[in-house]
Amino acid sequence: MGMPAPIYYTREMLRELPDDGNRYELVRGELLVTPAPRPWHEVVVNRFQRALEEYVERQAPALYVFGSRSEISWGERDTEVQPDVFVLPRSEVRTMRYEEMVGLRLVIEVLSPSTARHDRFTKRLEYQRRGVPLYWIVDLDELMVEIWTPTDHFPAFERERLVWLPEGAEVPFTLDLRELFREL
Repeated sequence: MGMPAPIYYTREMLRELPDDGNRYELVRGELLVTPAPRPWHEVVVNRFQRALEEYVERQAPALYVFGSRSEISWGERDTEVQPDVFVLPRSEVRTMRYEEMVGLRLVIEVLSPSTARHDRFTKRLEYQRRGVPLYWIVDLDELMVEIWTPTDHFPAFERERLVWLPEGAEVPFTLDLRELFREL
């Protein structure tokens, strides 16, 4: 007896799924379902978002920082991801249309047990394919960050500090990982 063919999901189909506390994302028609994140995940995401917002306001005002539950689809029918934190040109954000927000400059995903495979493989490959210049995968268990660029076949690993110098900025964003991972 054969297995039924998997469903090729679209963004329209995504809108019909129940509001049940899960996060639903699509990458090229593949449905990614993850439960609500752990509290530690949310603490780290909030720290990242605040640090980046402070940096962008002072050093890179042409950029804008978004947090999770914001979507990126690149205007495609079969793709919609919700990165934990991401940075875009402010000019794209001014459109107030997610479909026109395509120029991701930095994407951050904080791993949870239920998201590790999607974040490290499915979504990473899509971000690389789309030419996202910098993708950070934050491993809360190992207290480190994987650093990916579009051409990388293997990540760089950072355990001390993250540094990012967006185009047009004179001073880099720097984040001490001890501060990021400090206890509450």
